[in-house]
Amino acid sequence: MSESHGPKHYIRVWAILVTLLTVSVIGPMFEIRVVTLITAFGIACVKAYLVAANFMHLNIEKKLAVYMLTTVLVFMFLFFAGVAPDVMKLEGNNWEKPGVKAMVAEGLAHGAEHH
Repeated sequence: MSESHGPKHYIRVWAILVTLLTVSVIGPMFEIRVVTLITAFGIACVKAYLVAANFMHLNIEKKLAVYMLTTVLVFMFLFFAGVAPDVMKLEGNNWEKPGVKAMVAEGLAHGAEHH
């Protein structure tokens, strides 16, 4: 069956979660894209694992959790594949994104100045 953890274990996990939260909030303040991506996505995955492993007691229903996770990931990728062709373009048949076009042009001009 599942092994029992005392309050110290949960306090330790909570302290780790608070520390990771602090790092994920402070990371983007450095304005380094790689650091921001690592703190945003990498730490979020670690925190999600810690919560699932220590507080949701998924060790009791491992098969169900794997099926649910797989189903959610499949639906997420299907959703992305369905909307990405429209959302990632700057213009379409009946719409356009002038604000985004201006931001892209400004970013390209700004990037050319620094190179």
